[in-house]
Amino acid sequence: MELPPRLFTLLLMLLEWTRPGLPSPLRPICDLRVLKHFIEEARDAQAAMLTCKEGCGLPEPVTVPQTKVDFSIWERKNALEQAQEVQSGLWLLNQAIGSLRASVTNTALQSHIDNSLINIFRIGKVLHSLNIQECNPPAGGVSGGEETWRVSSASELLQVHVNFLRGKLQLLLSNAPICH
Repeated sequence: MELPPRLFTLLLMLLEWTRPGLPSPLRPICDLRVLKHFIEEARDAQAAMLTCKEGCGLPEPVTVPQTKVDFSIWERKNALEQAQEVQSGLWLLNQAIGSLRASVTNTALQSHIDNSLINIFRIGKVLHSLNIQECNPPAGGVSGGEETWRVSSASELLQVHVNFLRGKLQLLLSNAPICH
């Protein structure tokens, strides 16, 4: 019997949290199929946005992480710097998608946006399982070294979300030291 990807991911997480016996640290989630699941759901949200005709816009431009990766610069960064960049990007995406959620009145799209927000939380749990600690940005936003830009449409925001998952997050997860 094949489980749908969403159910598979949820089962993995629940099994880790409810294991009987002595408390132990989370086992690392190194299977990139989990990331593929998050990317597919982000694409689903993007596709739903493209079909939305009414009640699906951003009230004002939002700040998002830069998704392009200069590999020579990325490879010179240590693991902590890479993790901080990804965590800051996830924080920005959470803020931006939360803003979108507050303005969307289309119920079909709301479901996809809610799922995107839940998945950002789940990605944080995956990073935690890899001993990548959560990095909270300062009260004023992300640190000065983080490259950002602003988008003014919901479709741009969801495209950034997909690209960020496929780019910087995938690079970080595929090179996580605990998985090698």
